[in-house]
Formats: sequence, structure tokens, C-alpha cells
Amino acid sequence: MLNIAVLVSGGGSNLQAIIDSMEKGEINGRIVTVVSNKPGVFALERAKKHNIPSVVIESKGNPQFSSQLLSHLKENNIDLVVLAGFLCILKDEILTEYKNRIINVHPSLIPSFCGDGFYGLKVHESALNYGVKVTGATVHFVNEVTDGGKIILQKAVEIKEGDTPEVLQKRVMEQAEWIILDIAKVLSGNAYPGRGIILGRSKDGTKNIIAYFIMGRSENSRNRIFEVDGEGIKTKAFDESKLTDPSLIIYSPVRVDGETTVVTNGDQTDTVYDYITKGDTFENALRTRTFEPDPPNFTPRISGIINKD
Repeated sequence: MLNIAVLVSGGGSNLQAIIDSMEKGEINGRIVTVVSNKPGVFALERAKKHNIPSVVIESKGNPQFSSQLLSHLKENNIDLVVLAGFLCILKDEILTEYKNRIINVHPSLIPSFCGDGFYGLKVHESALNYGVKVTGATVHFVNEVTDGGKIILQKAVEIKEGDTPEVLQKRVMEQAEWIILDIAKVLSGNAYPGRGIILGRSKDGTKNIIAYFIMGRSENSRNRIFEVDGEGIKTKAFDESKLTDPSLIIYSPVRVDGETTVVTNGDQTDTVYDYITKGDTFENALRTRTFEPDPPNFTPRISGIINKD
């Protein structure tokens, strides 16, 4: 069982999501400490209500903050550190000691709207000002670059007409952040989970669910965002000036044909879609292609299909 430390700076809504999952037995771990870098935040009340030990280690005007935090983590034998709305940059000594053992939840689809200065409502204001149609949340490892660690998992959320930053923030929390925190427990011990597709149904059995996650190895691979394309989803370059090989990152990961939804990790989606619309089978479509043309990696193609019934 993992000993988990949750670092907070505010209300602790993501902390509550983790607590709820643990109390349901969905996470193989326990929160042994909640650390706030600010006194008086509501996250501390949440911890107290659930009998979780908490401590305040103030960061403002405290040159010993990093060493004090590191000592506290070691004293509690922490295996995994989760940043849940933690608005403080961790320094080298902590990042070195807990390499690939610190994860953060960022309220956008990295690499969009992330990095220095992108936090809280500023993220959602930027998404609305830019005019994107899809945003979401990202779980990623923490390194020395703000929001620059390897991506573990992402979940998209639709932006609706008339959204305000406050409304969008709430929707991203409810539809992405609080959900992918649960899935992150499966991936947190893997430094490179790569990519995957999870297909299933909601707990009440009324909805089909597709979770799609991908981690880019190269700058070209990381330079993409998702946008709605009819009933499906397609990718596009976040920064056109950095695009080096469109064939590997521009594709439709999700396409819909009537009551059938196809999802893959590349333009395999088009292959499967074409086979199905011509009356052929999903299995025969898979037999036509195996790897992506990206030597020396030769990334395996993964595909999934859901029928409404």
C-alpha cells in the first residue's frame, strides 16, 4: 500500500476526490499527510474531517521551505506525492529525491495553456480567449519545467457557448480532474505508460465510456491538441512553427459511424472506419496494419470499438 502525501494551496476539491476514492477502496494507498503552503485554507478542514494528519509549511518568505518539506516527506515514508491545486514550484532537491513519484493535475490539455503563469482561472480564461472548442485536464509527472513532465493521462471536456471561466473551471473539475485522479492510481508507478485506450461502461450501466491517453516522446509528438470534428475528434498542431512530421501527429483518434464509435492511437482510425462503412469487419481492418512508421520506436497500433447496443 502506497503512502501518499497530498500538497494543497486552496479549497482542496481534488483532495476530496482522492479521499472519496480511497474510502470506496478504489486506490491501493492511504493519505498519510496533507501539506499546505498556506495557513487557513479549506483543504485543511477536509483533511481534519476525515482524520487525516495535516501540516502547514509556509512557502512565502521561507527560504527553508524546500528542506522542511523534504524532511516532512521522508519522516512520513512517502511513496507518492500528489499536487492537488498546489501553487508553489518544487525545487531540485525534492524533484531529485522523488523523481517520477510526484504527479500533478493541470486543468488543461497540455501542451495547451500550461507553464509559468497558467494556474486557476487564468487557464480557463486563456482557453476561452483563444477560442478552442475542447479543453480538459492532464495528469503528469512533475519535473524542473513547469507543467513539463511526462504526461500520464488526459481527459477532454467540451467548451460550450456562453461559458465563463468560472463555469468552465467547474465543468473541467467535475468531468475531468476528479475522474482522471482515479485512473492515475493505476499509472502512477510507471515512468512511461506510453499510450492506451480504456473502454467500459458507467457504473449505472447507462453510458459507454472511452478513456484515451497518450504520452509524446518527441517535441513533435507533444505538439498537438484535440478538437471536435463533427461527432468525432481530430488532432492539430498547437504550434504550427514546431510541426516537423504531420503524418505522425495529425489524425482522427475518434470517428463515429451511426451507432459505432472507433478509437485508435493514429490514422488507424480511418482504416477501421473505412472497413466498417464498407460492411467489412473490425478484425479484418486490424490485420492490415501493425506498427506506426516511426523508427526506431515502431509504436504499436492500438484500436478499440464501441457499439451503442
